[in-house]
Amino acid sequence: MIKNLSKPFKWFFQLEAASGLVLLIAAVIALIVSNSNFSDLYFRTLEHYLFIGINEFGLKLSLHHWINDLLMAVFFFFVTLEIKREFIQGELSNLKKAMLPIIAAVGGMVVPAIFYIAINFENSETLNGWAIPSATDIAFSLGILSLLGSRVPISLKIFLTALAIIDDLGAILIIAFFYSGDLSISYLGLILISYIFLLILNKLGVKKFLPYLLVGIFMWFFTYKSGIHATIAGVLLASTIPHKVKDRDFSLLIKVEHIISPYVAFMIMPLFAFANAGVSLEGLTLSSLMMPVPLGIVLGLFVGKQVGVMFFSFFAVKFRIAQMPDNSNWFSLYGVSILTGIGFTMSLFVGNLAFIENTQYIDGVKIGVLAGSLLSTVIGYFTLSIAIKK
Repeated sequence: MIKNLSKPFKWFFQLEAASGLVLLIAAVIALIVSNSNFSDLYFRTLEHYLFIGINEFGLKLSLHHWINDLLMAVFFFFVTLEIKREFIQGELSNLKKAMLPIIAAVGGMVVPAIFYIAINFENSETLNGWAIPSATDIAFSLGILSLLGSRVPISLKIFLTALAIIDDLGAILIIAFFYSGDLSISYLGLILISYIFLLILNKLGVKKFLPYLLVGIFMWFFTYKSGIHATIAGVLLASTIPHKVKDRDFSLLIKVEHIISPYVAFMIMPLFAFANAGVSLEGLTLSSLMMPVPLGIVLGLFVGKQVGVMFFSFFAVKFRIAQMPDNSNWFSLYGVSILTGIGFTMSLFVGNLAFIENTQYIDGVKIGVLAGSLLSTVIGYFTLSIAIKK
């Protein structure tokens, strides 16, 4: 069966699995540094302001904001390229095959949000973090899956990859609709003009990336100024990059995806993890994990994710809407469903957006995401390792 998989999918899985280890190292270093004698330097550096641009066409932001707004726009650009490719020619292009991960992903986004809302229902400030536990970290989850090697059926790897990609699409929509600020009509108009220009480039069959990139840079600036989160510019740009099935492995989309993928996987995402995973653990107790924000995130990631993915998958298969992955059983699928609770990078990112005006909750977000992801990693790994031995 693996011989029939698309080359982009096999390449993508290997890349994400490898980058999971780098992400883990970056997060551990951030935790060590933020709890050492260098903690003041760590936090001061992240809050240091940098001006990038020329005269009026420029921005002065903290290093932390440049990472979260500019570099993450590149990440979302990359993710959208993946989503577009998978829907056109990849594992999501066949509706019958795609139904199970699509339905499971919906469950994996809805149920964790319900868990979080149930814990934070009475506090309007903390309630804004409802989407934090709805995300799945592709690199980490696939990295854990890869540790089990060839014993894991390739169908389960496809299932987890497709589900995580759908999760990313859901996160993009959530950010666009729920975590944008006050909108500027003039800048929204400039975004629309930029996007139309990109569509014209696509329609004319322009196969050079530079024209798209130049328009994309202006569109990112307009998006930042518009009130919509700047990462959405990466999504809009990626949606216009040309790709057709007949182009096979030689489309502009695949070419760009291959060029930027190592930088995203081994530079941008680890840098994001290092900049966002640092949190002081001084005075951390079990009672601090019982606070509404971290508790809602832990329950959402560790319990809500596996419940949502598993139950939605069960009903989809039982009602014959979708098919079970080949060479798998309910126990092994359950092990994979636990791994979807590894939220990490995307959950941290959504957490920063949810509490951008209530920064007192950010440490709780980090603790909840790290704890929920760690539980999902350990329990998911051992559950799946037992399941595939049977």
